[in-house]
Amino acid sequence: MTTIRQLSIFLENKSGRLQEVLEVLGNEMINITALTIADTSEYGIIRLLVSDPENGYQLLKARGFSVNLTDVLSLSVSHEPGSLAKMLEKFSEEKLSIEYMYAFSLGEKAIIVLRTDNRQKALEIIEQNNFTLISEDEIKNF
Repeated sequence: MTTIRQLSIFLENKSGRLQEVLEVLGNEMINITALTIADTSEYGIIRLLVSDPENGYQLLKARGFSVNLTDVLSLSVSHEPGSLAKMLEKFSEEKLSIEYMYAFSLGEKAIIVLRTDNRQKALEIIEQNNFTLISEDEIKNF
């Protein structure tokens, strides 16, 4: 599979709401590999990579959360200064827009998660430049 599934959860900015999401997942032994929050004064969007995205989606939906499964790309980049800039240069040369991106590191690896305005074009750029895609199974094992 060339994409991974990410949980995207829309939450109002109220004390305890994030804790509720994390508790639902934790109670079912769903591990979180990465988490990012984009917020305004009234709401936030939580994006999560988890060990079982389908089950996480079903559990959160059943508890009344506004949640989606979103296809994103995940790549491994050398964990050294300038590596990400060099990779993104290839996307820029092809006029590919990045809708959002977040990253985390694991020892010598930096893992980039991104969503673009044209996934097929992004996959072509990744293949042409021998970038390393990370699979959903690999994310589960981090």
